[in-house]
Amino acid sequence: MKTLKDIKVGNTVKVKKIHGEGPVKRRIMDMGITKGVEIYVRKVAPLGDPMELNIRNYELSVRKNDAEMIEVE
Repeated sequence: MKTLKDIKVGNTVKVKKIHGEGPVKRRIMDMGITKGVEIYVRKVAPLGDPMELNIRNYELSVRKNDAEMIEVE
């Protein structure tokens, strides 16, 4: 299983599935990360947390532990 956390800067991936339960999963979906959407990994902070993404024509920062819940292809 490949997650968003494993993706290198400059790559674009498609969301396959969101893991997690309840409010955490809901928060990820409220940010616009849903099944089938494309995500471009723009930057990763020097210590690896957070990741800066481009999604649905806007910029979004996501923590690594949240990125682990997003399965991509």
